[in-house]
Amino acid sequence: MNVIFIDSFSGEELLHMVSQDVAGILAAAQGESVTFPVGHFKYEFHNLDFYEDNGQIRQELVIYVKKI
Repeated sequence: MNVIFIDSFSGEELLHMVSQDVAGILAAAQGESVTFPVGHFKYEFHNLDFYEDNGQIRQELVIYVKKI
């Protein structure tokens, strides 16, 4: 599944990845903090989005974080 980290203040995409361990990534993101090359962030909320791609329904987990 696609997993995307978004800065909730600026709307900037921080990371786009594909993972089969979505529950593990979500649990880790809800920990103390998440570090990206542009700084340290704290989990705020997430959405599970569904969209159509070439006639197939796909899903992605969008995790919103705020800079700390």
